[in-house]
Amino acid sequence: MRPTKFAIAALASLALATPATADDHGSDAEKTRPVYEQIGAGGRPVGAPWSRSPVHAQHGMAATAHPLATQIALDILKDGGNAVDAAIAANAALGLMEPTGNGIGGDIFVIIYDPNTDQLYGLNGSGRSPMNQTLDQLKEKLGGADSLPPYGHLPVTIPGTVDGWFEMHERFGKMPMADVLAPTIKYAREGHPIAPIIGMYLARSLRAYESRSDQFDFSNARETWFADGAPKAGEIFKNPDLANTLETISVQGRDTFYKGELAQVMVDYLQRQGSAYTLEDFAAHRSDWVEPACAEYRDGYELCELPPNTQGFAALQMVNILKNVDLQQWERGSPEVIHYITEAKRLAYADVAKFYADPDFAPFPEALLTEEYGKARFALIDPTKATPEFEAGDPLPEPKLEGPGDTTYMTVVDGDGLMVSLIQSNYRGMGGGLTPDGLGFMLQDRGELFSLDPDHANAYAPGKRPFHTIIPAFVKKDGKPFMTLGLMGGGMQPQGHVQVLINIVDFGMNLQEAGDAARINHDGGRQPTEPASGPAADPLGTLNVEPGISAETVEALKAMGHNVRVVTNGIMFGGYQAIARDPDTGVLTGATEMRKDGQAQGF
Repeated sequence: MRPTKFAIAALASLALATPATADDHGSDAEKTRPVYEQIGAGGRPVGAPWSRSPVHAQHGMAATAHPLATQIALDILKDGGNAVDAAIAANAALGLMEPTGNGIGGDIFVIIYDPNTDQLYGLNGSGRSPMNQTLDQLKEKLGGADSLPPYGHLPVTIPGTVDGWFEMHERFGKMPMADVLAPTIKYAREGHPIAPIIGMYLARSLRAYESRSDQFDFSNARETWFADGAPKAGEIFKNPDLANTLETISVQGRDTFYKGELAQVMVDYLQRQGSAYTLEDFAAHRSDWVEPACAEYRDGYELCELPPNTQGFAALQMVNILKNVDLQQWERGSPEVIHYITEAKRLAYADVAKFYADPDFAPFPEALLTEEYGKARFALIDPTKATPEFEAGDPLPEPKLEGPGDTTYMTVVDGDGLMVSLIQSNYRGMGGGLTPDGLGFMLQDRGELFSLDPDHANAYAPGKRPFHTIIPAFVKKDGKPFMTLGLMGGGMQPQGHVQVLINIVDFGMNLQEAGDAARINHDGGRQPTEPASGPAADPLGTLNVEPGISAETVEALKAMGHNVRVVTNGIMFGGYQAIARDPDTGVLTGATEMRKDGQAQGF
């Protein structure tokens, strides 16, 4: 690795002073964020001037999107719990404190490194569609629409988070679940102050729901979160209904949510909305333990991700493409580096749109993850200009293998080396707007990601899991566990994982700098919800960049044929957390996202 060098441009002062550009991913934030045109960042004696120090500790560490959730995780560790106990506790807290990103009405995915077995374990905690509703019946309910809506009962899938908690707790946990959930129950009853960025998201969510509230039942959600308008930063927010729900779960266990009292409330509510869900659908829900796959980048670093129905393997495909070019020959913020990252993402996502789906219905072509396939895909990149459209590849057919836009990512590592990489989401916004009577949480709208094309791998079918965007990640170094990693935010996630890896491996950034550095987010290209055949709606897509990318690089990328847009508010570039563990000393290094309210802390 060479020392960090940057053409990422104009550094923090440019990021602060650049005026807003057209941005449909959060212009509300621009209206409330002050613009300090005459002053930039201060100096730093070490490290990049636009970043801050990573956190170091020895006995335990947590990094989450909310400082109070981080503190809850550390308290659990100090009270004798392990990293799994602490991760569940923090995730429960985030469902209360960051309802704009997650909650028990959504799904969960986890990668766990267990030092006792020296193995990675993957958990897919995603829910399925109703078993007694066919694609034709769904299309009839849609009345001719060509996609599922983001609101109401039609995009709801079974919430998998609670079952995921109990699966990981049964296998790895130490503390009683009642003790794990107790801190969040207390905060839900007594209240907590709203964090600034979460307050902004709550205001945006309220406006979005109100604009369509004639299309679904918004009354329970309004009463739970918006009785007096959107809670503002610093206001005390309470959710006694959620406290009661979590208390019931802590006492009665997992089955109350899927077979008992709470399941019946959800089913009764959904059926009143016109949903096809039955109690049998909830009772049949299960999480699956799956096998993470890893791809080596260079210098002994391996990126590890979960298989479909997630998009995690897209990051591995990007790694296998980009290992064929030495990015260190250019500056990090150069047009060449950004061009190669963008084209690698577009190539990977052409395959995502065609092949990634519930493996119980559409086996994944394992050839997509070979180095040979990555080299063949790399050969399609023109180093001088953007290719107008990339088609999906044609991997050799493989037999099915036996075996194993809002989100929150968090990670916990304990002093024994148990490492948890966890991501959880209700999908778009806070979810689909539906809040079951008296339960204090919103149901997810993940089913919006089904395709309605019966020939598509991701086509809606009864009892099927939709394509999933949320992915935790893990990094090995020289075959040993090195780092938990996640970067929330829809299609940003795989390309964000790869950008952080490049920042560390190729450009020598520390964990905090690797997350603070300006990012790109390529949006568009063929989508998993589009028809399996025919032209893509937006084949070239848009290359969104943060203002830390220099004006010269932006112009060079435009000259190469990219559709470039500068986006100043950070919203669409995700939310990053990471913890690295030194295999020799056990010292932990943590980093958190400057674009969120979060905190990395240890003891």
